[in-house]
Amino acid sequence: MKTTIDHTIEFVKVKLEGAEAGHDWFHIERVWKLSKKIAEHENCNQLVVELSALLHDIADPKFHNGDETKALTISREFLESEGVEESIIEQVLFVIRNISFKNRSEAPQDLSIELKIVQDADRLDAIGAIGIARTFNFGGFKNNLMYHPDIKPKLTMTKEEYKKSNGTTVNHFYEKLLLLKDLMNTEKGKEIAQERHDYMLGFLDQFYKEWNVD
Repeated sequence: MKTTIDHTIEFVKVKLEGAEAGHDWFHIERVWKLSKKIAEHENCNQLVVELSALLHDIADPKFHNGDETKALTISREFLESEGVEESIIEQVLFVIRNISFKNRSEAPQDLSIELKIVQDADRLDAIGAIGIARTFNFGGFKNNLMYHPDIKPKLTMTKEEYKKSNGTTVNHFYEKLLLLKDLMNTEKGKEIAQERHDYMLGFLDQFYKEWNVD
């Protein structure tokens, strides 16, 4: 007999069919698996963690004219149709509402452990080899320059500036990706992040060597 998790997987696969490759089902699957891995080391509600991981990008605002409510509406309607109790739904929506990097200054101070776990997993998928691949994929999707020596990273952007940014793909490393290691919430997240962070630094070193041919 299929579980709520099974039904959620089926639902997400259908909803994200044809999505941009960095925010497709495979991104969700990796975040879900990472969340379960981190959750093994934490005292948490496993159902909330898994549902939140599976639904966290069901309607990414980047692809819905900046609408940050669409994912909440879709998730609530789906979870209610599955008969999930209200207390669980509220916890899942809390994660979806507060997981984003761009919303970190607006998030409440008291974060649930479930949010911390899924947020770490989502951020881990933004760094390392997969993170590099996703970043260049999305840069190409937006037709951004890979790199321009005269365009410097913007390190103090507001939320609105970040949402509208069309800087180079390499600048995105400095504006977000290289910051994520120090924003990890859990010990397991920090451990995994360090290795992925170091990999990105090595990639950037090699990138500049190949760009600056003598």
